[in-house]
Amino acid sequence: MKIPTTLKHKPVIVSENYENVDGRYAYNTDAKGLSLGLAQWNDRGKVDVSAKVWRYTGEKWSRQSEELPLHRVLDLAILVCRAQLHFRESYRYKKLYDEENPVIDRVGLQGDAMTVSICTDNEKIDEDIKLFSQALSNDSELIGERLRTLSGILKEMGY
Repeated sequence: MKIPTTLKHKPVIVSENYENVDGRYAYNTDAKGLSLGLAQWNDRGKVDVSAKVWRYTGEKWSRQSEELPLHRVLDLAILVCRAQLHFRESYRYKKLYDEENPVIDRVGLQGDAMTVSICTDNEKIDEDIKLFSQALSNDSELIGERLRTLSGILKEMGY
């Protein structure tokens, strides 16, 4: 299915077969494509690049399609990696995290740091963290494949 090019987000680089590789939703997803292009929020004279997940309901392109600036896509990738790293060692804690210090890491970015921590404000964190950990474990093959691919591309780029 072709990604629309007449909407506010202007695709430049596309993956129009994303539905075939959407993790455990492959071949049964409404996420039909991914694109990198010119952001829909661009003002005259100011151009931003964004990433977009294109959702299709079977009848029309969905308003639930998501568009993110590229730095947020990468920040989410950092968050995923940091979570994966935490849960490799989380078995050491009774509740899968250090209750005295729920901060997992502070990742330095742009002269400050993105704090990565367990959401202790979640009143059901003890139950939810177990479910989260199990879901990460269940999807470890899918996530691992993507992280190995990303690692290879980053090395090829010199990072």
